[in-house]
Amino acid sequence: MKKESLLAAKAAYEIEYECIRQMLDCFDEDAFGQAVELLQSAPRIGASGCGHSGILCQHFAHLMCCIEQPAKFISPAEAVHGGMGFLQKGDVMVFASRGGKTKELLPILDICKRKGIKVITVTENMESPLATGADVVLKQHVNRETDKYNSQGTTSSTSLAMIFHALQTALIEETDYQNEQFALIHPGGAVGERLNK
Repeated sequence: MKKESLLAAKAAYEIEYECIRQMLDCFDEDAFGQAVELLQSAPRIGASGCGHSGILCQHFAHLMCCIEQPAKFISPAEAVHGGMGFLQKGDVMVFASRGGKTKELLPILDICKRKGIKVITVTENMESPLATGADVVLKQHVNRETDKYNSQGTTSSTSLAMIFHALQTALIEETDYQNEQFALIHPGGAVGERLNK
């Protein structure tokens, strides 16, 4: 391995560590609390995004299911071809878009408004269409991506994951979710074996 490659790899740790540290400086307690309340009371939760944001939205939907908050990733392509039938009035849609202008998500936002679905948007751009059209906005902070071109979805993915992890952590407390409940729905793997001893 080239020396430059090793240095770049080690620098990636520092970049992402610094990003998470800085995220606490822009943590909005009121907005976060509103998001937790919406998620806790929602009969169903949808999550949608494109690219890396979409992959992290799949992760978020799974995190919600793991604490028995029914959730589903709704592909932006499928959403406008009937997929939004999953959500009804009173449900919640979570959008993830760093720039807040992802064109594939804007028609879904319109559907949410027309159906009475509450919207939580995670974005860096607080003036974007997905932010101004949301009921709650959680600000994403990214110092820079880890690659030398500052273009790959690396630190931004970590930042988004951190927000989703914080939401699940808070919801566990708010709902008084018990490990015994998790053991019932997670009998598989090493975690299931440990939980069900």
